[in-house]
Amino acid sequence: MLVRDAMSTVVLTIGPAHTLRQAAHLMSARRVGAAVVLDPETCGVGILTERDVLDAVGSGLDPDHEHAHAHTTGDVVFAAPQWTLDEAAAAMLRGNFRHLVVLEGRDLVGVVSVRDIVRCWSPERTAVPA
Repeated sequence: MLVRDAMSTVVLTIGPAHTLRQAAHLMSARRVGAAVVLDPETCGVGILTERDVLDAVGSGLDPDHEHAHAHTTGDVVFAAPQWTLDEAAAAMLRGNFRHLVVLEGRDLVGVVSVRDIVRCWSPERTAVPA
């Protein structure tokens, strides 16, 4: 099975100036563990995860004054839609993270998470809620 078969194609995107509270609110409302941060000034793609927000708040930072760009993972590992799920899982294990931004060429086409992979590998894949 390929990343394209497992990835979420509806991706939460935010800007670098979103506060951590705004990002957390959007992530919670969409029930996702990560937001892709698009910076039009740098043409860069980053990712802000629930762990990034948790680490910032846990260290005493104010989520109303901290912006996504300061907590975005900058060295993002990108997957391609034609990767196998084994390749995606291996990249996640090597990098110690749970989400991969999926690019086709330079275009954002999805995000694949550990949950997406497990759902595909599970014999009960239709019984597991999103």
